[in-house]
Amino acid sequence: MSGGVDSSVAAALLVERGYDVIGIMLRLWAEPAPAESAGRENANRCCAPEAVADARAIARQLGIPFYDIDAQSVFKEKVVDPWIRAYGEASTPNPCFNCNRSIRFGFLMQRALALGADFLATGHYARIAVTGEGAAARYRLLKGVDARKDQSYVLHVLGQRDLARALFPCGDFTKEQVREMARQFRLPTAERAESQDLCFLTEGDYRGFLLRQAPGIATPGPILNTRGETIGRHEGLPFYTIGQRKGLNIAPHSARAEALYVLRLDPARNAVIVGTADELGTSRVTIRRMHYVSGAPPAGPTRCSAKVRYKAREAACALVPLPDGGAQFVFDEAQRDATPGQGLVAYDGDEVIGGGLIAREA
Repeated sequence: MSGGVDSSVAAALLVERGYDVIGIMLRLWAEPAPAESAGRENANRCCAPEAVADARAIARQLGIPFYDIDAQSVFKEKVVDPWIRAYGEASTPNPCFNCNRSIRFGFLMQRALALGADFLATGHYARIAVTGEGAAARYRLLKGVDARKDQSYVLHVLGQRDLARALFPCGDFTKEQVREMARQFRLPTAERAESQDLCFLTEGDYRGFLLRQAPGIATPGPILNTRGETIGRHEGLPFYTIGQRKGLNIAPHSARAEALYVLRLDPARNAVIVGTADELGTSRVTIRRMHYVSGAPPAGPTRCSAKVRYKAREAACALVPLPDGGAQFVFDEAQRDATPGQGLVAYDGDEVIGGGLIAREA
């Protein structure tokens, strides 16, 4: 439970369906408040004091036990630190992957099982379909019914053992239906707004956070065009991402010059490479370590669709399994936002095939 509307409705639905439910909230790490803040404490957005109070009140209203578990250390180790390291390696990471793999369906799952639970339920907008029974059961991860809120992308890290113990009660509903159910259940979270920022960025500024947590991570360097000419200076590779157009410190060459975009980051030269829109994008994307929800890769090249970022358009492509456990995706059309460190997630219709982190070009 996070104190938000989705997890609150998930708990209420399970109680209504006759499950023996317990609520668990994790206290996650947030950057400590500066010394000059006169005693003020920062809190992770997922477990701010008001969110804890709401989750506890909802558990009381539903008549279920509530556990508030400290996960600050493991969250910092498994989510925040790798996120910082990835920026230091000139990648653009998505911390939700590690959070779902290591925290929700790792640390939290183990705590839930230790409390006697059979399943771990969350408020994610995704679905699970099961074929077969017993040892022959196969679990399929499907998109949520609400295409605008579908969260199957961040759940592609789950495998058969995870899905066998997972429940996503909100996945069969739209967001508005969930809010309406919250009103019918008389939950105080029915109208709560959603936060779009990373939960551990208490000030919402990832640049300042990186500079405070990893001094020296950003070294200024040249901005180069595709001919190798220096046309500007950047403030540090962590502050740029592929496809970026705004915020480039490039002197205008003429009033009619074409707009320039970040094409790639070159950590070997500490350089940002820029070019025109026609030079942006790639049709081939490589994944070094491909995870398959089913547990096994397809026997050979397979037609599918894939997203190269959470908000990216799903695009037609071919999945080519590689002998070393990686995969190559060949898109019908060039993908402008394929960025090292971001996740590529492949789909067969509504079913998630799997995914992995996009590798840097050789």
